[in-house]
Amino acid sequence: MAMAMFYHLTRTGSDATLQTLLPRALAAGWRVMIRGGDMAALQRLDARLWLEPQDSFVPHGLQGGPHDADQPVLLGQGRAVNGAKALALIDGADVDVDEAQGMERVWAIFDGNDKAAHAQARALWTRLTLAGVSAQYWSEESGRWEKKSERISG
Repeated sequence: MAMAMFYHLTRTGSDATLQTLLPRALAAGWRVMIRGGDMAALQRLDARLWLEPQDSFVPHGLQGGPHDADQPVLLGQGRAVNGAKALALIDGADVDVDEAQGMERVWAIFDGNDKAAHAQARALWTRLTLAGVSAQYWSEESGRWEKKSERISG
């Protein structure tokens, strides 16, 4: 059953949040698609994932290569072609309701200091929850992650 989790960033970047989420997803046996709105940012994330975290490795690749379907974690701007069960949305990337409903997790990671990103996240929350996708809203404003809202569909 799909669950959309919204991460309102105020202290860390999307890279740090993903470095927490990705190992958990892989441990659960899920493939992951990281969809970004900015290709240069995805390329920076790709380079960073090769080096960090130092105590583990996140197997991944940039979309557009010959082995996209085989990637445990695929970074790109298109559809998830790697059998992903988790989809991370960064830098203004979007998801349609049908694709979200086919995922175990959708992570909408957005800069809470950016009014446009905040408005986009609110619109996505509304669109997904009206379609019956369960959702949680998490904020790090207090210095640690706190669940601020939840809507469970059933």
